[in-house]
This record gives sequence, C-alpha cells and structure tokens, in this order.
Amino acid sequence: MKAKISLLTIALILLSGLALLAAPVRAGSPQPQVVYATPTAQADGRIFYRVQENETCLRIELLTGVKVADIIRLNNLDQNCTINPGTDLLIGIVTPEPTATLNPDVTATPLLPTPTATKGTGELCVVLFADINGNAMRDETEPTILGGAVSVTGTGFVFSNTGLTVTGLDADGNDNMLCFADMPEGDYTISLAVPDGYNPTTSTTYPFKLIAGNRSIVDFGAQASAIAPPPENGGGEEGGRSPILAILGGILILGGIGLAVYIRLLRQ
Repeated sequence: MKAKISLLTIALILLSGLALLAAPVRAGSPQPQVVYATPTAQADGRIFYRVQENETCLRIELLTGVKVADIIRLNNLDQNCTINPGTDLLIGIVTPEPTATLNPDVTATPLLPTPTATKGTGELCVVLFADINGNAMRDETEPTILGGAVSVTGTGFVFSNTGLTVTGLDADGNDNMLCFADMPEGDYTISLAVPDGYNPTTSTTYPFKLIAGNRSIVDFGAQASAIAPPPENGGGEEGGRSPILAILGGILILGGIGLAVYIRLLRQ
C-alpha cells in the first residue's frame, strides 16, 4: 500500500509542476503612474526636489539627471545617500539675473498701462517603460518601450497633439522621451495606447495640470503579454527545438509512467 501511495504522489507532483511552468505571468491591476515636475528655481537661484515615498537617490538621479554623488555633496548626506520622504533636497543652483539699478539723477519715465497678463508655457514629456516586475514604478534596469500612441488634449482644446513613445539614450546617457514643448499652462488629459503584445500596468488615461516654466515627465508602464515565439529556423542539431519543451515532454512521460504503474498495482 505504501508503494502505491508513493507512486501516485510522485505522479501528482510532476503534473502540478508542469501546470505551474505553463502558467503565464500576468501584470497586476493598473496603478497610478509616477509624475515628476522639474521644480522652478527660487529667488536665490536654489532648486529643491521633495522626496516622495519609497524613493532612493538613484531614482532621483534617473528623474532629474542630477548624479547621486552631487546629491550627497549638495546636501551633506552620508555615503549611502540616506534620505527621508518629505525632505527637500538641493539639486542645483542657478545664478539669478542681475537687477538693473536706477540712476537717481535720471527722471523716471511715467509708467505705461499694464498689459493684460498672458499665460505662460511649459513642456510635457511622456515615457513608456517595460514594467518587468509589474509594480507600476520604473526600476533602474527597466528599459523604455517604442511605439506607444500618446494623445494630449487641453481643457477647451487650447492645445491638442499626438505622438509615439521613443526608446534609447541621448548623448548624455539619459532616456530619449516624447516631448511636447510650448504648451500653455492649464489642465490636460493624457491618453496612451500600449503597442501590440503588451498589457498596461498603470492607468492609460491621466488628468494632468501643467504649470508655466515647468518641464514635467509622466511615466506609463506596460508588461509583455506573452513570451515571444522561437525563431522559425532555429539553430541546433534538431532544427531549433526548445530544450524547455524537451524537459516538459520528459515530465509528461514520467507522469504517465507513474500513473500506469499505479493503475496496474491497483488491479493486482
């Protein structure tokens, strides 16, 4: 009786292992994406970045282009670059434009009527990244994806444009991005359609407020929906057969043998 139970257990374990190997990895439910806006310099020329939850210095470098070593130097941090959420990090200093001094001996020119204020402009950049682990946040090793269809529409149709996400790095080693320049400040809706073969892991429609003078970056994530098929004319002595398929076939054969032995023992 012990021999019979042992053979049945082995067969069930082998078949269960095959089912786990064949199950596809699916992305989790779409999560809100990460938005980063380049801060405007203060009056004294200093530029600060506020640390968000679960952020590291390396992620801030990816978002702002400011190297980790410079973040440590500017903020007198330890060598591990320990930071806390809510902290304002100094990430750069720009030289304020000099203010002209009026000559007291010169008669002041009468003030002209103040013209009607016009809205300023900003820039929006969109990135579609391969969310390999499905956590809706871009990690250092996750590359960008080419061909995501982006549509940007402002409230009242003051601005409308479309484009495709790009991939690769620029001359400075930063991500190439799909950017829309000279956009009037205001409220917008960003929509993205992922390329064929991908499932979104973040929201694909995002309401966004553009502030004049800012360069804002919006991240969208997607995960491959299926494992790519092998090449049609694969190499190897057996015409490109996959070793994984050979292993799965062996498991099936062993499971069938174990089941047959178990049935034969039951009949004795």
